[in-house]
Amino acid sequence: MNFNSFSFHPAVVKGVAEAGYETPTPIQSKAIPEVLKGRDVMGLAQTGTGKTAAFALPILNRLVDGPRGRAAALVVAPTRELAEQIHDAIRALGRHTRLCSAVVYGGVGINPQIQALKRADIVVGCPGRLLDHLGRGTVDLSRLDVLVLDEADQMFDMGFFPDIRRILSHIPAKNRQTLLFSATMPKAIRCLANDVLRNPVTVQIGTTAPAKTVSHAMFPVAPHLKTALLMKLLGRTRTESVLVFTRTKYRAKSLDKKLARAGYRSASLQGNLSQNRRQAAMKGFRSGEFQILVATDIAARGIDVSNVSHVINFDIPATPEAYIHRIGRTGRAQCSGEAFTLVTGEDTAMVKAINRAIGSPVAQRTLPDFDYDAAPQGPGGKKVNSSASRPQARGKRRAPKPRARRRESKGAFAWLAPKTAGGTP
Repeated sequence: MNFNSFSFHPAVVKGVAEAGYETPTPIQSKAIPEVLKGRDVMGLAQTGTGKTAAFALPILNRLVDGPRGRAAALVVAPTRELAEQIHDAIRALGRHTRLCSAVVYGGVGINPQIQALKRADIVVGCPGRLLDHLGRGTVDLSRLDVLVLDEADQMFDMGFFPDIRRILSHIPAKNRQTLLFSATMPKAIRCLANDVLRNPVTVQIGTTAPAKTVSHAMFPVAPHLKTALLMKLLGRTRTESVLVFTRTKYRAKSLDKKLARAGYRSASLQGNLSQNRRQAAMKGFRSGEFQILVATDIAARGIDVSNVSHVINFDIPATPEAYIHRIGRTGRAQCSGEAFTLVTGEDTAMVKAINRAIGSPVAQRTLPDFDYDAAPQGPGGKKVNSSASRPQARGKRRAPKPRARRRESKGAFAWLAPKTAGGTP
């Protein structure tokens, strides 16, 4: 199958050819024909499988010969980066259609967005700023033909569902085609789908396991040694572009500084950055200026970089679905990739949940030349006695437990299996 089999409008065909698209991905092959029929679609697929073109091309095809000067299609995305990515794809694929696309999100000035919305046929935006424009009366969705909710599970995780329902109150329910895309299908997503989709067709592509092009492994380590183990992994692994995930914005910023001090070309992507700095970090990562990008889950949602060779989970994700999301950033476009996860004794339950979700245990690895028994260090490189550093009640003394951490590093990871022989990444 190729894109000619979809019988797109000549202007859309020309954009597809110039974008270098030749063979549709599985999600495109299954979803595009249904969307072209006007059906509501529930699309289940991981990030990086070609979902954007699966809805962008049918929308362009539908609107190319229609009336102009109104918002006929709306795409709602959870993050600024993903909204920009979708907007760029629509502009590239629709460059010969004369259709106008506008992107709206917070963190930047609203006046340029107001001007862009006046001539927009397709609107791409994040929930908060869309509601702001609706409140100001600077966008009219009363004649909308197509609604797309992209990365619905992430919008739920970020608490956007109340905003989504408020946006829906401004959109006509009749004669509207609705497309909902998600990597996972928790109960909340099913409820939303039942509310907004009419007799939908479900298109599902590989949502229950990581791509076969990704090899992944877990590296048990004591919490205070995670940074040292990360440095050791980076130093002994042949990498191209590396995406490192952390649990918090503070840790992303702190780890980025440590990597830079160690001589790595790194940047961080987290919510406290201005939009200009976020865009600079993404641009530098795509171009190769930065070899390593340290990011939180939310900030990284819109990352679409084809040459990510490694994903490293510095902190284990909060859900098995998030694990699949994260490691799906590598091994794209039939290229191979590797995913490493640093795990501590506190991560036992999540490791078991990930193994259940994948259907087999993720291999455990260790590095033979890494000191897993090293004690914590304080300022100036001095060893810290963890028991002595804790506050004690007046008049009472506790016996120190100098070997407690040794037991954790050697014995607390027995639940991880199987252990890879040789222990090298």
